[in-house]
Amino acid sequence: MKTLRDVEIGETVRTVKLHGEGAVKRRIMDMGITRGTEIYVRKVAPLGDPIEVNVRGYELSIRKGDAEMIEVE
Repeated sequence: MKTLRDVEIGETVRTVKLHGEGAVKRRIMDMGITRGTEIYVRKVAPLGDPIEVNVRGYELSIRKGDAEMIEVE
């Protein structure tokens, strides 16, 4: 299983599944990340947190912990 945290800078991936429960999963979905969404990884901070991505035409920063809950291909 590959997660968003494992993706290299400059790579585009597609969301397969969202892991997590309740409010955490809802927050990720509210950011526009749902199954089938394309995500382009723009930057990763020096210590790996946060990760800057492009989703649905806008820029978004995601915490490392949240990125681990997003399964991609």
